[in-house]
Amino acid sequence: MELNEKQKIAHLLRRFGLGASEAELEYYGKNGLSGAINVLLDYENAPDVTNWDPMIFANDKGVVNIKVMQNIWMAKLVCTQRPLLEKMTLFWHNHFATSSQKVTNSFAMNEHVEVLRENALGNFKSMLLGISRNPAMIFWLDNQENTVGKPNENFAREVMELFTLGVDNGYTEKDIQEAARAFTGWRYGIGRFTRDKEPGKRDQFIFSAKDHDYTKKTIFGQTGPFNGEDVLDLLCQKRQTALYVTQKAWKWFASEDLDAKVIDRIAAKFYDSKYDIKVLVRAIMEAPEFYSEKVVRRSIKNPIDFAVSTVRQLGVGQRVLEQIAEGAANPIESPGDIKINVRLVRALGPCFALMTSTSSMGMELMSPPDVSGWRTGSYWITSATMVERIKWAERLYVGGTPAPASNLAANVGGGRGGPLVGAQAFPLFQENPTPDGAVKALCSIFDIELTGAKYANLIDAAVKAAGSGRVTQQNASTVARAVTKVIFASPEFQLA
Repeated sequence: MELNEKQKIAHLLRRFGLGASEAELEYYGKNGLSGAINVLLDYENAPDVTNWDPMIFANDKGVVNIKVMQNIWMAKLVCTQRPLLEKMTLFWHNHFATSSQKVTNSFAMNEHVEVLRENALGNFKSMLLGISRNPAMIFWLDNQENTVGKPNENFAREVMELFTLGVDNGYTEKDIQEAARAFTGWRYGIGRFTRDKEPGKRDQFIFSAKDHDYTKKTIFGQTGPFNGEDVLDLLCQKRQTALYVTQKAWKWFASEDLDAKVIDRIAAKFYDSKYDIKVLVRAIMEAPEFYSEKVVRRSIKNPIDFAVSTVRQLGVGQRVLEQIAEGAANPIESPGDIKINVRLVRALGPCFALMTSTSSMGMELMSPPDVSGWRTGSYWITSATMVERIKWAERLYVGGTPAPASNLAANVGGGRGGPLVGAQAFPLFQENPTPDGAVKALCSIFDIELTGAKYANLIDAAVKAAGSGRVTQQNASTVARAVTKVIFASPEFQLA
């Protein structure tokens, strides 16, 4: 069955936005599907409300805990008015996967993500160069150990296998070995390179001339005194790079199934544009196949799509924005030897709840499992992660079960043992404070349509939770949690 215009916009927002609530449909859909595509892509016209300096979250030693830094990004996802930009940043984070499990300095990881964000909808070749010179990436793939006479192949291998051409596509082991020599001398530091430390707050890219191999190399059949930038140029000259990146984008935003004709058509536009990422994204958004029965409601939501959209749809983002602004303007200093602005950290409470849950669902920001990123699709759903998805309903509303305590729980949770999102439920039901009204409101908010016996199960959950037959200030959170659990457990809600 062919989708109508509203259904196409909803599908677009599920995949390239951060949810398709009625409010978002109304905002993006004013000028039809083409208008919605334009508004998403022209993100620069929306205010940048999350341009926080991470230093406002630092303790009096100038340190931002890595957990706090992860939650600053989570806050951007919750609060942003530029959803496509954050979704693309997340996509590139998976593509150029680098993890805080090795790069433990929070500023280095944040700078890595900023390179992705700054280039997320720009030019792929520029981003490839920027990320290749990023200190976190250099450390992650050991290029600081890559020196003339003793080449380290880690980065050269991954830049071909995972970042540009794909595994076993258009290169040989000899090409990797020669490219590794081209990347010798690519370092990071503060004025000079020191091999014995990971990158920190002030480290930047450094070219160490004495460590570079200036002799000729033969790569992809061409010979010359190539350096690292030359190798990246050679990679981007290959149409296979455009094809591979297009395949990755289609899998992430559209479908795990690849139609060669569709991919070739989109990749050609991407390549001919000289790697303009907006051209790639628009081509996917405008592809008729993107709105086909094989794609719509067929993709399993990753944990960020599953959980962040619910927080945004409940209107929590505005509260987080206001509390961060209040915390920055009127700090409250913590007790103890190391001082931190407790008010600011508590403002991130809903984000800490999100981070705890999405990590348990298998996706921790700034911590992909390895250089190949997260395994997607059906890998998101296991018996353990389904329990976490259902349990997420417990943390959404006031009075629910807090997330497991952490070493920051006292600051974040205000002494409750762990953070909650803490959304107020009763205002959601005021227009029709009955079990049926509560179910209709939550189905609309969470962008799901259930019928027949499945809808009856929602009503039954609401009736049992309400007790009195009406939804009141006193039982609204209980009703919301009961109904939301059934929604989150449904197979339909797992799909975008």
